[in-house]
Amino acid sequence: MKTQITNGMFMAIIINMVYAKGIGLTQGSMAREVGRDIWLSSIIGNVLGLLLMLLVVAAIKRLPKGDLIHQGEFVLGTFFSKLLGVLFFLFFLGSFAVVMMTFVYHLKDYFLPEAPTWIFVTLGLAVGVYAIHFGIEVVSRMALIGVFSVLSLNILLLLGSFGRFDIRELLPVLESGLLNTIWASRHYLADWAITAMMAGLILPIVKDSKTWYRSATLGVLFGGGFILMWPILEVGVLSANVTGQYIVSCMQMARSAQIGLYIHRYEMIMVAFFALSILTQIMISLFCASVAAQKVFSAKDYRPFIIPVSLILGGFSYWYILDHYRAISFLENEWIIFGLGVAIAVPLFLWMIGFVFRKKLKELSHNEDI
Repeated sequence: MKTQITNGMFMAIIINMVYAKGIGLTQGSMAREVGRDIWLSSIIGNVLGLLLMLLVVAAIKRLPKGDLIHQGEFVLGTFFSKLLGVLFFLFFLGSFAVVMMTFVYHLKDYFLPEAPTWIFVTLGLAVGVYAIHFGIEVVSRMALIGVFSVLSLNILLLLGSFGRFDIRELLPVLESGLLNTIWASRHYLADWAITAMMAGLILPIVKDSKTWYRSATLGVLFGGGFILMWPILEVGVLSANVTGQYIVSCMQMARSAQIGLYIHRYEMIMVAFFALSILTQIMISLFCASVAAQKVFSAKDYRPFIIPVSLILGGFSYWYILDHYRAISFLENEWIIFGLGVAIAVPLFLWMIGFVFRKKLKELSHNEDI
């Protein structure tokens, strides 16, 4: 497979793929379970997310020129690869719905409550379709700019919130108990699952496979670090109880921030910096779903599948987003079970089965035509 993006671009995609959802809907879900311990759940989620990412890299390293679906074909045959393609498609169908929830609820609930939902879904899809039509390189360059936006957003939020921060709100530590705190991290781990499954498809087009472990590790550490600031500030400024009352807790956090004497509606600034991250999530989810469909039908290019895949993903997302209760129930229950199940089982199975076929994979890895 032709090399197209750099390791730095790959790191930028990792950061953007986890950031918007990680600060948007995830913290509120965890706060409703463990209250002020959400920052500890975030740390645990980062550690587990790193392990999941390294598992994906380890599985692909055996056949660096083929993604997880391609590897499954060489190990267990065409039928198994098509089954993997279906699983990947269903996974990114669910992840797209989760990402679109984040996109729509930020804009509709806080800025344009009277606007119909279909407008937001259509606009998000249109941007995603246009971007991935030109290839993953375009999205990767946007992700690099997105990292700058993420960093700027964090700095401005820190400056605007530090004066109202009360460290006593973070105490007592582990008030909900260690096991409950670990269990609550599953919401955040599901965000890392999306990123890990994305890596399972695009790693073969990342330069220099020798640095994949380093790039993946740094991407997870930086992405997790950028997100970790939010639960700490949300608990210290809003309190854990208030954080748990909101679907999009980060927007309420942004409303409480104040830069100087005149910039009070800080959430307007937040959305401007936030946009590139959430659009990157939309683009990558749509790209990965299109690639999965391509693998299922054994096509040479993913582009013919962009429109039909976007219609399926858009329709599914629209139906869920219309009802807040249905959407949050899916986010916190069905998506966690299915998303984590697929994201852990698929790379773990391929990594384990790779030991059985390690000689075959080693021979194939030297074939430049793979």
